[in-house]
Amino acid sequence: MLIKERTSILSSEITSEAIFLNRRKLIKAAAGISVAALLPASARAQVKKYAQVPVGPYSGALQPTDYEDVANYTNYYEFSTDKKSSTVLAKNLQTSPWSIAVEGEAEKIGVFNLEDILKNNPLEERIYRFRCVEAWAMVVPWIGFPLGTMLKQFKPTSKAKFVEFTTLYDPKVMIGQKTNVLAWPYVEGLRIDEAMNPLAFLATGMYDETLPNQNGAPLRLVVPWKYGFKSIKAIVKIRFTETMPATAWSKMGPSEYGFYANV
Repeated sequence: MLIKERTSILSSEITSEAIFLNRRKLIKAAAGISVAALLPASARAQVKKYAQVPVGPYSGALQPTDYEDVANYTNYYEFSTDKKSSTVLAKNLQTSPWSIAVEGEAEKIGVFNLEDILKNNPLEERIYRFRCVEAWAMVVPWIGFPLGTMLKQFKPTSKAKFVEFTTLYDPKVMIGQKTNVLAWPYVEGLRIDEAMNPLAFLATGMYDETLPNQNGAPLRLVVPWKYGFKSIKAIVKIRFTETMPATAWSKMGPSEYGFYANV
């Protein structure tokens, strides 16, 4: 094999940086395709579940952050305060079947299976990609539907001034709930008009895939004009109330974490 000394290489023979980086992307993409081809048909279908979902009307024209970064750097105190541990710790969380209790100032209250909620309203027709900037300046292409689309099917009354959300409480799996970092279960809330704003979004997936456990599966809130702690994960209860709910972070540090938390 002929080995050229460094001084014998002409500048015209050196691969440009742009071509080198593009080649790396192509190799990475090809590797992804080969791995996908080895998966069973059911697994491939799961990975591509949202491949045909359109981009929504309010999505930002931004370059998404790499999937691996979004899936492996999360704020999920129910599992750990370490932002990289939730990816492993959340694997044991069972997200199906999943029920949501609806309480308070609404005509239709009770405990509902998440799949039934999605089927009872034409949400599948309204699912779209919603690309926005998240905490840590990540750009995430969430997949889901406007929060208001779901809330309307419960017919909130005129007394419903706020909407309160509660996360699953299961210290055996969510081991972070064994600590006193926050008052568990995690509670967040919005004014009813904020909840009905088309930018308030419920995510069931991200990129082309079903929402990973560590990112809030099976249902999480995304509120792009507020700080990340408002985007509650693993929602199990929705309560319509006339009074402002006491939220987890507001109780922990009322002088630092106000209810509205607008950016």
